[in-house]
Amino acid sequence: MNILITGGTGFIGRALVSSLLKEGHKVTVLSRTPDTVNKIIGNEVTTLSNLNQLTSEHHFQVIINLAGAPIFDHHWSDARKQIIRDSRIQLTEQLISYIKAATVKPELLISGSAIGYYGNQGNKVLIESSSPASHDFSQRLCADWEATAQLASQFGVRVCLIRTGLVLAHDGGLLQRMLLPFKFGLGGILGDGQQWMSWIHKADWIAIAKLMISNTAMQGVYNATAPHPVTNSEFTKTLAQHLRRPALLPMPAWLLKILLGERSELLLASQRVLPERLLTENFHFQYPELLSALTEPRTNHE
Repeated sequence: MNILITGGTGFIGRALVSSLLKEGHKVTVLSRTPDTVNKIIGNEVTTLSNLNQLTSEHHFQVIINLAGAPIFDHHWSDARKQIIRDSRIQLTEQLISYIKAATVKPELLISGSAIGYYGNQGNKVLIESSSPASHDFSQRLCADWEATAQLASQFGVRVCLIRTGLVLAHDGGLLQRMLLPFKFGLGGILGDGQQWMSWIHKADWIAIAKLMISNTAMQGVYNATAPHPVTNSEFTKTLAQHLRRPALLPMPAWLLKILLGERSELLLASQRVLPERLLTENFHFQYPELLSALTEPRTNHE
């Protein structure tokens, strides 16, 4: 298949591109810095610097929309929030405009989202049909991003929205950020530790995306989370035991709020999310339990 990917140089995107290339797909990556794409991914991909380079004659069977400015790396000033929104929603609007004009429409749009869509819901079990409980910045961002992507269905395009949990793998993402302090015994629970962390291993996320491509019956919202979420306290204990290090430094909620401001909601909000639709369709998780994800072979990047 001919596949267009936005966000193809990111943590998930790099591994997804590599996996698709190995299966013989033709991959085009949209990037603001196309010169770096081949350095990061290799010379097998075609690059685009902006969607204006596409004409109505370009034909992609699949578009995978993962682009977005990092959400946690900088203070959430009003200007930064606008950058985060524009990098997701404006780009998705541009993709919809391309789809509308395309002579041959893509068959499938897979568009990113996150479990932040649900807001802070404590101990409540959340499935794809669950309603959001709050309307903070993260929730509004996810909801608006999904609504924009869903517009592609007006043009006969199958749309899959993938609400991603915390993505784990040894070569990047959340786990890489946490390993160093934990290795020095400086890890600890966040807040009261009772907030739920719904996570997924990167290899399972990629398998879900590829299943969406091959299974033409899949459409709508899917929770990309492992079937066994854990509390922050459980996550901390499991990671510390895996590393054979103590977890000595809890971080109280009030201090996180002082240090991170509004961003602290990303660490303190509780989302106990289950992948009900994937389980109904008998999707096989390679890493269903947290310990299996933490102990996966370091050579497994797909």
